[in-house]
Amino acid sequence: QVVRLETFPSREHPSLHSILDSFLWPQPPRLEAAGFGVAGPVIGNRVETTNLPWKIDGPQLAAQLGLSGVSLLNDVEVQAWSIPVLGAEAQVTLKQGSANAGNIAVIAAGTGLGMAALLRGDGLVRSLASEGGHADFAPIDDIEIELLRTLRRRFGRVSAERVLSGPGLVNIFQFLRDEETHPLDPRLEEALRQADPAAAVSEAALTGKSLLAERAVLIFLGSYGAAAGNWALSTMATGGVWLGGGIAHKLFVGPADTSTVWRARAVDAFTARFTQKGRLGPLLVAMPVQLIVSDEAPLLGAAQFALAEAGR
Repeated sequence: QVVRLETFPSREHPSLHSILDSFLWPQPPRLEAAGFGVAGPVIGNRVETTNLPWKIDGPQLAAQLGLSGVSLLNDVEVQAWSIPVLGAEAQVTLKQGSANAGNIAVIAAGTGLGMAALLRGDGLVRSLASEGGHADFAPIDDIEIELLRTLRRRFGRVSAERVLSGPGLVNIFQFLRDEETHPLDPRLEEALRQADPAAAVSEAALTGKSLLAERAVLIFLGSYGAAAGNWALSTMATGGVWLGGGIAHKLFVGPADTSTVWRARAVDAFTARFTQKGRLGPLLVAMPVQLIVSDEAPLLGAAQFALAEAGR
């Protein structure tokens, strides 16, 4: 149960300790446990954040909060822990399947690409953190092979995150734009200069304002499906696959006036590549795929894990 919820812009604070001081002031509550989802690899209950100049130390946080210890987890790992407590309103079914009590996989495209899993067996649940988004991008068709060649000239090594993220969607769009001979819609060109370019491409695709943007998004979703299928195979996710991150919500659901035709095309682009795994295709066909649509999922997951750890 959420009792109190506040948002703090991370870049406006020098550390997580500073944010906690602001959140807990003036009268800190008596805490039973504390859990944090952090963007970065957690090693030895310490983490250096990926996109912030923060060094987060679990024992120091515990001392600040008056606890014997705190739980630090990867930011996608905490989304995995939220799945057992997510309500029906917090998720949307993208593909039906026959889920069982097996492992659960989570893949989340946003600013970057994150992957995690819940490993279930013998009544025990363990989470698996991952930096799989930094694994090599694996193209399948001719367009993706050409995209890889283009990105290699720009970046050298090309990780999956170079394609499956907000900046990755822009990379795909720019690749297609450079291949085209006719000019862009001036309105889209202006939006690309003035706004978040990934949001501009998404909006142009969902509203039918740009066929080029539609192609970029459909390529993105196909590659997303392929990567999700790879992660599902790697974790043997017979319990199902969940998509997190803001991009999937925007592209699959969109605003209220998004057409059902677009939504169907988006889901088809994803699921076709998700299940395209040769002899293992039937295994993927049987796996359900859900979309997390609640912004509170990471908070619930961090709390769920922290309470479980405190009770052990």
